[in-house]
Amino acid sequence: MKKTLVLVVSMALLTLTAMAQSKEETAVTQAVEQLKAAMIKGDKADLMAITHDRLNYGHSSGLIEDKALFVENLTNGNSVFKSINLSDQTVTVVGSTALVRHTLAGETANKGQAGQVKLGVLLTWVKEKGKWLLLGRQAYKI
Repeated sequence: MKKTLVLVVSMALLTLTAMAQSKEETAVTQAVEQLKAAMIKGDKADLMAITHDRLNYGHSSGLIEDKALFVENLTNGNSVFKSINLSDQTVTVVGSTALVRHTLAGETANKGQAGQVKLGVLLTWVKEKGKWLLLGRQAYKI
C-alpha cells in the first residue's frame, strides 16, 4: 500500500511538472506554426509580428539576414515557399528562451525558379510581453 501511494504521488508530481512545461512548449510550437504559415503566405504584417526586431536569420548557404531583409525577401518574390513540412521537432524552454530543432522539407519558387529544400534548422525564440518571438535561426543542409 505504501509503495502504491508513493508511486501515485510521484506520478502526480511528474504529470504536474510535465503540464507546466508543456504549456510553454505548446505556445512555442504554436509560434513555429505561425511563422511557417507567414512564410508560406509571404504576409509582411504576420512576418513582422512573429519576429524579434533583432532577428538574426541564417541560411544554409551562409547568408545572414536581419529582420528587414528577411521580411523583404519573403514578400518580394526572392524567397518563396510553396510548402513547408516540419518533422522531428523538439522544443526546449528555459525561462523566457526556447530552442526549437526540426527538419524542414519544402517546395520553393525563389525568383520564379521551382526547387526543393531539405534542411536541419535551429530556431531561438524569446518571450517578450507574453509573446514568443523568433530571435535567431540557423539552417544547415542535410
